[in-house]
Amino acid sequence: MSEIPWYNKGLFSSLNLRQKTLLTIGLTVLVLLVIFISGLLIDANLPTNFSIRMRPPSFEHIFGTDWMGRDMFIRTIKGLSLSIMIGLGASIISSIIAMILAFISSINKYCDEFVSWLIDLFASIPHILLIMMISIALGKGAFGVTMAVAFSHWVSLTRVLRAEILQINTSEYVALSEKFGKGKFWIAKEHILPLVLSQIFVGILLVFPHAIMHEASVTFLGFGLSPHEPAIGIILSESMSYLAMGAWWLAFFPGIALLIVVLLFDIIGDNLKRLIDPSEANN
Repeated sequence: MSEIPWYNKGLFSSLNLRQKTLLTIGLTVLVLLVIFISGLLIDANLPTNFSIRMRPPSFEHIFGTDWMGRDMFIRTIKGLSLSIMIGLGASIISSIIAMILAFISSINKYCDEFVSWLIDLFASIPHILLIMMISIALGKGAFGVTMAVAFSHWVSLTRVLRAEILQINTSEYVALSEKFGKGKFWIAKEHILPLVLSQIFVGILLVFPHAIMHEASVTFLGFGLSPHEPAIGIILSESMSYLAMGAWWLAFFPGIALLIVVLLFDIIGDNLKRLIDPSEANN
């Protein structure tokens, strides 16, 4: 029986599950890096050309042009890069908050009750409302939005880390460390932190899509980034004035691009979770 030629075998189908997961993560990260770096290289003050204003998509301008003749493809890439930067900052800060609170809850029952109360308090406030209030209090802009998203997205990860740390504290090696006179800080550094690092890393990636979407939402409503900044929320907000004129491309392409970026981060988070936790591989 002759062997099937190599060109009839799909590269992806010949890989095992781990290799497929790594390849998926690598390709997705590469796409996001290209978008992010491309956006950083684009000047924030895009050139205007009123002679080509409100042009529909074409080979010359694949996303069309806006009301000032600016290329919508370039504006979208710049806006996505800014959203990724804000999402990264917010995700890291919120994960640090979650980690600190989770470790505080493991000190004693009073600290645990305080952290539980704090979680219930922040969970009871709608995200958008909380983000708007914090953003306004911090003067809006990139810093205000980043901190607002960060201080409203730590709740879910804190719950996961708190439950994980409580389980680790009941283990035999932690009990033995306490008997040998090891302090809380030593146990946290040597036993707990290495075991929850994977949860923290996955948590950062899973918070990312929510951070980007909420940043775009509050900016769209006028409580986020300044109107002169090339953000996706600003682009979508501006497009509402021209949709009645038939300029559908002003909202369609930036909205689809934002959705794709959010889905790419979801793909990375889900595949990384499968890679770290083998029990998730069959889900």
